[in-house]
Amino acid sequence: MINLDTLLNTPWLLYTSVTFVSLCVGSFLNVVILRLPRMMEQEWRGQCEVLLELPEGQRAPAATPITLSKPDSTCPSCGHRIRAWENIPVVSYLFLRGRCSACRNPISIRYPLIEAITALFSVLTIVFLGPTETALWCLLLVWALIALTMIDFDTQLLPDSITLPLLWLGLILNSFGLLTPFDSAFWGAVAGYLSLWSVYWLFRLVTGKEGMGHGDFKLLAALGAWLGWMLLPAVILLSSVVGAAVGISLILFRRHGREVPIPFGPYLAAAGLLSLWFGDRILAAWVGYLGGA
Repeated sequence: MINLDTLLNTPWLLYTSVTFVSLCVGSFLNVVILRLPRMMEQEWRGQCEVLLELPEGQRAPAATPITLSKPDSTCPSCGHRIRAWENIPVVSYLFLRGRCSACRNPISIRYPLIEAITALFSVLTIVFLGPTETALWCLLLVWALIALTMIDFDTQLLPDSITLPLLWLGLILNSFGLLTPFDSAFWGAVAGYLSLWSVYWLFRLVTGKEGMGHGDFKLLAALGAWLGWMLLPAVILLSSVVGAAVGISLILFRRHGREVPIPFGPYLAAAGLLSLWFGDRILAAWVGYLGGA
């Protein structure tokens, strides 16, 4: 049986295993991205009906409960049940030439792209952090950031069921010194949450509007718990610059309405991923800048 040391010290086995596992995880992330918001919507609807004490006659017809495992995956066009051989990451899409085997309607290329990006980012994480147990643990952060990015793009939601476990996992792992000392992780979580919380309330007091969602606070807190407080300025700066550039571009070139909100979570996730990969270089440049100032 292959043990962890053998895996980490055998490059071809390590990268092959990470690629295969990550492709499968990417396939699962497609399910999470699609179904988790629907699960949340069903839960919220039921809670609202109970809170409003609506009589049975005024309640919406009971929908089929959605979970991450049920019902089975089907073609959105014809309802064809996706069989196991049609659900092999990337390979099935290429074999089927991007079409449903039953109705021949196109399958969104987004599904294999997410699978491929998950594998690519996972391999890059091992490359940048080195073949270590730490890098393997960090794959959980990478996978969560991919799911949160796509969910926020689709629905402008950052589910607590992902952000909060991610925050606690970062604190627990850093209690063993995974990426940063625990005190840095603890204050990173505190500072991450309070920094965006303060911006939110300042913007609301000045304009009377909500500038961002509460999920952004929790995501930055989770990144602080993983990366430590010293990398938070880099995360905030990178995400703000990229977010501002993309937002201005959408307004100028795609006539994106100024009143239409733009999700900030994907830019936080991208900045967090870059800080994970290049954190040592960022910290060295930051300390060098402060020392020369």
